[in-house]
Amino acid sequence: MHLATYLGLLHSSLTTLADAFRQVGQGHGGEPDVWHTCQVLAGRVDQEAEALAPVVERYGEDRESEPERLHAAGLGSTRSGPVGLLRDLQDVYMLAGLAEMTWTVVGQAAQALKDRELLDVVAFGEQETNRQLTWLRTRIKQAAPQALVAAG
Repeated sequence: MHLATYLGLLHSSLTTLADAFRQVGQGHGGEPDVWHTCQVLAGRVDQEAEALAPVVERYGEDRESEPERLHAAGLGSTRSGPVGLLRDLQDVYMLAGLAEMTWTVVGQAAQALKDRELLDVVAFGEQETNRQLTWLRTRIKQAAPQALVAAG
């Protein structure tokens, strides 16, 4: 069974995503909504990882390197200015997208296993990740005109 591989990928993805939210919030602290919301969302991602812990304890986890590689390539540091904010938000969006799809894959395994606890954890994680993606999409739409047209 390869569920442990995807649980490891999911756990790493969540850890990387929480770190990325914190980093973008700190790096763009001049934008009060970005700082505050990123801190809140990082805390929510931490809760997802905590909810996953009992399942990981039961099935185990094999750590994969993809989330860290994405994090290192995408968020080694934050960029400056309006275009930097836009690019950083896009990087976080990509990480959240990885987490979203990994929740989906793990959810399919939970259905096959008829594991009610895992299904509940997946439902919680999917709901939280969708909230994160919605905020990121909205904030990217808000930042784009300023970054691409007005700041030029």
